[in-house]
Amino acid sequence: MTPLETGGLTLFILVLLFGIFSILFGFPGTVIILMDAAIYAAFTGFDRVGAKTLLTLLILSILAEVTDFALGMAGAVKFGASRKSYWSAAIGGVIGAALLIPFLLGLGAVAGAFFGGLTGVLILELLRQNRLKPALRAFWGSILGRAAGIFLKGVFALMMAVITLTGVYS
Repeated sequence: MTPLETGGLTLFILVLLFGIFSILFGFPGTVIILMDAAIYAAFTGFDRVGAKTLLTLLILSILAEVTDFALGMAGAVKFGASRKSYWSAAIGGVIGAALLIPFLLGLGAVAGAFFGGLTGVLILELLRQNRLKPALRAFWGSILGRAAGIFLKGVFALMMAVITLTGVYS
C-alpha cells in the first residue's frame, strides 16, 4: 500500500469515527458515514464498497433519522407536550445555535442547538399550560425522547461502520 493510499484510508476511518461521535451532539452522523462511504467507493472504483453496500447504508441512514425524530416526538408527546412543541424546539434550536456559536471555537452552536431546542419546548409549554409542573414534565419527556433517539441512532451508526469496514477489509 502506498503512502497516499494509507493516508486516504486513515482519513476515511477518521471521518467514519467522526460520524459516529457527531451523533452525540445532534449532527446527522449516519449521513456523514453514508457520504464518507460513497466518496471512498468512488475513489476506489466501487471495488471494496459497492452499490449493494451503499444501498444498505442508505436504508440504515434513513431508518436512523426517522427513528431519532419519531422517538424525540413520542417522548415529548407522551409526557404531555403539544405537537407545536416540535416547531418551538426547532426555532429554539436555531436561536440557541446562533447565540452560542462564538463560544468553544464554534462548537457552542451544537450545545446552543440542543439547549435552545429544549428551552423552546419549555417556554411553549409554559405559555400553553400556564403551569410549571406540566411544562417541566413535557420538558423531561423531550429530554428522554431525545436521549433514546441518540442511543438508537448511535446503534445504527455503529452497524453502518461495521458494514463499511467489513467491505473495506474483506
